[in-house]
Amino acid sequence: MARNGFTKKIVGTLTFGEKLVKLRSERRISLAEVSRVTRIQIKYLEYLEREEFEKLPADVYVVGFLRNYADFMGVDGKVLTKLYEKEKEIKKNVIKSKGKGNGKKEKIGLESVDVSLFIFTPKIISIAVVVLLIFGGFFYLYSELGSFANAPRLVIISPEENSLVKENSVIIEGITDRDARLFVNEQPIIVKDDGKFRETLTVQNGGNTVVIRAVNRFDKEMIKTIVIQAELPEEMAEKEKVSEGNGEKNLDIKNMELEVSVSPGPVWISVEADDSLVFSGTMLEGARQTFSAQKKIVINSGKANATFVKFKGKDIGTLGQEAGPIRGVTFTPETQY
Repeated sequence: MARNGFTKKIVGTLTFGEKLVKLRSERRISLAEVSRVTRIQIKYLEYLEREEFEKLPADVYVVGFLRNYADFMGVDGKVLTKLYEKEKEIKKNVIKSKGKGNGKKEKIGLESVDVSLFIFTPKIISIAVVVLLIFGGFFYLYSELGSFANAPRLVIISPEENSLVKENSVIIEGITDRDARLFVNEQPIIVKDDGKFRETLTVQNGGNTVVIRAVNRFDKEMIKTIVIQAELPEEMAEKEKVSEGNGEKNLDIKNMELEVSVSPGPVWISVEADDSLVFSGTMLEGARQTFSAQKKIVINSGKANATFVKFKGKDIGTLGQEAGPIRGVTFTPETQY
């Protein structure tokens, strides 16, 4: 209602639903993606964001939803649950109060007017703006302190724990904070602007332990470890077996070794060892990979002059002088440098 030429406004902090929308928009994540990872139906996510609590299932299920949602977003699940319970209780009380006292008016003469506790004057509005700015500053500091105190989110989409693969490589895919640094088995990995990452990892026959570590700008870290079981085809596995002979253990010795590093990075690299693809992915500056084979090693690079190799312990230098891609560089036991 307008009084003295001014309009009455209500100033408040973010509600539960607005908080969920803000979290999702900051991370540029759609409802469909949240639903796919957390396995919460989209309609329930929409009810939570619109605060249509009466349409949700029993609280025991909602608490489970919020726990999964918090893990995905990298926030404290207990805080989110308390905010939900508080907002639900407030909404419940508002509905009750409306049912009891809605429409209460005072009669003055023949007219009926609403009873208002405040008349908004320029002075009151100025004070409200100052208070709002102060609370906004505190909220920003609280958010920054929350980022400082909390570890970055780290969601592994694939592979699942104890996944069984039948190839010598596996795709590591997931989501972290967009400003986080990510490492897979201590090798730096590129994180996209939306926080997604995807990398190819070479595995060996049997159990393979993969350690994925995310570090935020405050050096807080989140670490997840997964074990991947690999059952390679017989011809691949045979190369890794330990054979018994004359009471001694003889390993299938690789007589060639190639070390690859990049500078400056990142650089896309793929490597084939004895006609098997053993690596295909992006290497960042400082990352090193070592490959071995019996007959030949073939390397492809997105930047020839930024790809350094060491063959049989001897520094070879870059794959080429050009900044463009180079393919099919082959190393054999007879290759001399």
